[in-house]
Amino acid sequence: MTTILSIQSSVAYGHVGNSAATFPLMRLGVEVYPVLTVHFSNHTGYPGWRGPLLAAGDVAEVIRGIDERGALDRVDAVLSGYQGGEDVGKVILDAVALVRSRNPRAIYCCDPVMGDVDRDFYVRPGIPEFMRDAVVPAAQLITPNQFELEFLTGRSTSTVPEVLAAADAARAMGPQTVLVTSVVHDAAQEGTIDMIAVTGEGAWSVTTPLLPQTFTGAGDLTTATFLAHLLRTDSVAEAIGQTAATVYGVLKATVDSGESELQLVAAQDEIAAPTRTFEVTRLR
Repeated sequence: MTTILSIQSSVAYGHVGNSAATFPLMRLGVEVYPVLTVHFSNHTGYPGWRGPLLAAGDVAEVIRGIDERGALDRVDAVLSGYQGGEDVGKVILDAVALVRSRNPRAIYCCDPVMGDVDRDFYVRPGIPEFMRDAVVPAAQLITPNQFELEFLTGRSTSTVPEVLAAADAARAMGPQTVLVTSVVHDAAQEGTIDMIAVTGEGAWSVTTPLLPQTFTGAGDLTTATFLAHLLRTDSVAEAIGQTAATVYGVLKATVDSGESELQLVAAQDEIAAPTRTFEVTRLR
C-alpha cells in the first residue's frame, strides 16, 4: 500500500491543506500520516479565523514520534504545501531527509505555495526566496501554478514554449518532474485552462473548461491527486489525465452545489472514478 507523510495546514471547517488532501488520498487507497502545521477554524480567506499556529518544534516532535513507531520506513513520499515560516520549512526539509534515510526510494513532493496571478504574493516576506533557494532544490516533484513558476525561474510563461522552457529551468534547480497548474497562454481557447507536466522524458498537457468560481484548496487537491496517481502508475501522462478528471469533477460539483468550499464528500465518487475524462496531449 502506498503511504504518504503529508505535512500541511489543517482547518476544521472547509477543505484546504491537509483538510483538502487527506480524504482524497484515502479515497484513492493511499495511507496518509497527516502532520499539522496549523489548526485553524477555517482558511484565512474569510474575514476572521481562530486556532493555533503550531510551533516548528511541535511539528518536529510529531514527526519524531511517527519515526519512533518505525512507520517512516513505509513512507513512499513526503507531501508539503503552504509553509507559514522558514522554521517550519526547515522542519519539513529535515523530515524529508529522515524519511529518505529510512526509505531511499521515497520522494519529496512540494507544492511551492506563494501566490497567484490575481493575488500576487500572500506569504510572509522571505518565504518565496526560501522556497526557491532551499525547498525546491530538495524536491523530486513540484507543482507550482503559473505565477509561482515565473517567480522560481524568472521567466515569462505567456506561451506554451515559454511554459516548457520555464519548467525545464525549474527542473534544472533539482526536481525531476514539474506539474504547472492553472496555465493560461496565448493559444488557449476562451473559457479553458491547462495543466502541463514536464519531465526529462517529455511534456504533456490537459485542457479543461474554466469554471466560473474561485476555489480555495483546489491546488492542494490537485497536488495530492497527482502525487497519488504518479506513485500508483509511474506514468506522468496517466497521472495528469486522472488528476484533471478528478479535479474538474470535484470543482464542477462544487459550482453546482452553490457552496464556496470544495464539496469533497459529496463528490467523492469523482475522486475514485471520475465521470468525465479529458484528452492528454503530448507536447514533446
